[in-house]
Amino acid sequence: MKIVIPIILLLISNVFMTFAWYGHLKFKNKPLLIVIVVSWLIAFLEYCFQVPANRIGHGQFSAAQLKTIQEIITLSVFSVFSVLYLGEEIKWNYIVGFILIVAAAFFIFKKW
Repeated sequence: MKIVIPIILLLISNVFMTFAWYGHLKFKNKPLLIVIVVSWLIAFLEYCFQVPANRIGHGQFSAAQLKTIQEIITLSVFSVFSVLYLGEEIKWNYIVGFILIVAAAFFIFKKW
């Protein structure tokens, strides 16, 4: 169970992070200062999950492994977000790039 908690917290933090970083793209008519402030408020919520995730997870995972988990979650959340929220398509070269990142995770988690 201790291994699952940091992953769940990282998943939640990445949902907030994705909205903080990219959610404003649907509101290009809003003033930039307002968008920045709203993004920072959302990012605060992201940190409320990300910091505990790394604190709890460090020990079960190395820092490099935590970062790798976070990056794979980020790509997964962003892929869903970009299709469902932004209405963008996922192209074949994006998928190949994501697969290569997952392959990199294999080497990071492999016990040599």
